[in-house]
Amino acid sequence: MPNIKSAKKRVLVNKTKAARNKSTNSALKTAIKKANVAVETNAADKEALVVAAVKKIDQAAAKGLIHKNNAAHKKSALVTKLNKSNA
Repeated sequence: MPNIKSAKKRVLVNKTKAARNKSTNSALKTAIKKANVAVETNAADKEALVVAAVKKIDQAAAKGLIHKNNAAHKKSALVTKLNKSNA
């Protein structure tokens, strides 16, 4: 355990940020899974779920949770899957 005041604060701040990042990451993965399942099962609301997943991906990239190229890759894969299912 740190003894210096600033180091103690860093521990607390990192704990808070880690919890927030974990929550956002979990929501991101859930949105992507829901969108993938909807596209695979040809659900009626698949477009809305893909749009919601793309929004979550953009938010995660903006917060620095995932790299922008990773975000672009995830969005491209989702939209490609959606377009193939519509064709």
